[in-house]
Amino acid sequence: MSRAGGGFLLVRTGTRRVGLELAHVVEVIQIGPVHPVPSREAAVRGVTVVHGRIVPVVHLGALLDIAVCPAIVGDLVVVVTVDGRRVGLEIDDAELVVREPALPVPPGATFPWAIGVARHPEGLVPLLDLAALSSRFMEASLA
Repeated sequence: MSRAGGGFLLVRTGTRRVGLELAHVVEVIQIGPVHPVPSREAAVRGVTVVHGRIVPVVHLGALLDIAVCPAIVGDLVVVVTVDGRRVGLEIDDAELVVREPALPVPPGATFPWAIGVARHPEGLVPLLDLAALSSRFMEASLA
């Protein structure tokens, strides 16, 4: 199940709410200009500069839905580290920090890419396995 004992940041992308392990989260910032780059992954929005470093920007909702990015660029990114590399995940809102351990994914629940779930007043929230998900956007950002 979960490797995370340090908690999760719950974020919203479109109508979906998901959790990101705090161990991966660097910061939540207003996104600057995003410059399109060629990519095999439709969820890769482009690159932006964060504190002097070029960082790929991936639309989290499009990544989870295996879809193209919406036409309008959002204004928030969660900068995360995965395998030593920084990536900006475009989101709509950062809502809440959960300091409880992940719960197991209930039998029969369909939460792809989840390492567990967190309780929320509106239902269970999948907690994303960024290490597993990163295979899609890391390969694409290197292309």
